[in-house]
Amino acid sequence: MSPLFESVLLGPADPEIVALEAELRAAQLAANLAELDRLISAELLFTGPDGQLATKAEDLAAHASGTVRIREHAPLELRIRRVSEDVALVALRARLMVEVNGAAVQGTYRYTRVWAREQGSFRVVGGHVALSP
Repeated sequence: MSPLFESVLLGPADPEIVALEAELRAAQLAANLAELDRLISAELLFTGPDGQLATKAEDLAAHASGTVRIREHAPLELRIRRVSEDVALVALRARLMVEVNGAAVQGTYRYTRVWAREQGSFRVVGGHVALSP
């Protein structure tokens, strides 16, 4: 299990999902498009902090173009609820610093993500992010 995420995990351990969250964080920080492509479902439905719905293609394009650059991602709290063998719900609270079109945006955010097994591999199929106190 990832020591960074293990230190903020509340509730039962789920090494498989913790590892996926760590992989996603690393891919976001590095703007690693191949890893993001592997970890995100083609049918992603994700609501951003502005209420806009984003697709996988839009997310990858933002990382590829540099429109979005995640500079800091410090997990503060992680909760996992395994719904079934093939579905997990994650609530992650993290301190972020993100450059959006060259302007720095920082704060504490809460992500809700749904991980589901698709053709043998877990992928993010849905989620939401919002400011968190």
